[in-house]
Amino acid sequence: MIFGEQKPIEALIEKIAGHKKILIAGCATCVAECAAGGEEEVETLAPLLSMALRKKGIEISIETCVIEKQCEYEFLEEIAEKILHVDAVLSLACGIGVQALAERFKNTPVYPAVNTAALTIREQEGVWATRCVACGDCVLGETFGICPVSRCSKSLLNGPCGGTRSSGKCEISEELDCAWGLIIDRAESCGKTETLITVNKPKNWSTSSHGGPKRKERKDLKP
Repeated sequence: MIFGEQKPIEALIEKIAGHKKILIAGCATCVAECAAGGEEEVETLAPLLSMALRKKGIEISIETCVIEKQCEYEFLEEIAEKILHVDAVLSLACGIGVQALAERFKNTPVYPAVNTAALTIREQEGVWATRCVACGDCVLGETFGICPVSRCSKSLLNGPCGGTRSSGKCEISEELDCAWGLIIDRAESCGKTETLITVNKPKNWSTSSHGGPKRKERKDLKP
């Protein structure tokens, strides 16, 4: 899931201070799961923002809404009427949702209220860990389902490095498991340690989400 964190109130006020009426728009998927932009967060942010604005002597009318997905244009149509009656939108979606909103409603400023941080898995209540960097060249089949790019501090494709502690932790922190230690443990559990002798080739970073805009297509799904 995409993990995000709400921006500080002061940062939001700085963006919306020149407007008269705004819409705080939440998203009921990823950012809701990480408690950054779902219905509860929208209804909490609205009064907090209103009080902070009043303390500064700024009068702004605030409307709220939550849609299923801000990254899907069909769901954005649900709030088209609301956006007609405001002069700015404060989006609690991830960066993709913010861009989709801004593209659909070109005449209305859209400001992000959330910092998009990572692609994560929820390890336990209140704890999310990065598991993928969307590199576009997945090696999980060779590393027994443990991503060395996101989970190794050095993103090593062939490891472990000399900094691995005897406790199985990374030299960066005693709180961080050595990714390659985990990969070796998983290989032993599967009885496949001999496959780790194979040297993984350098990654093809041209397929990565980094390094410029890209478009992905599935021709079999296109009309």
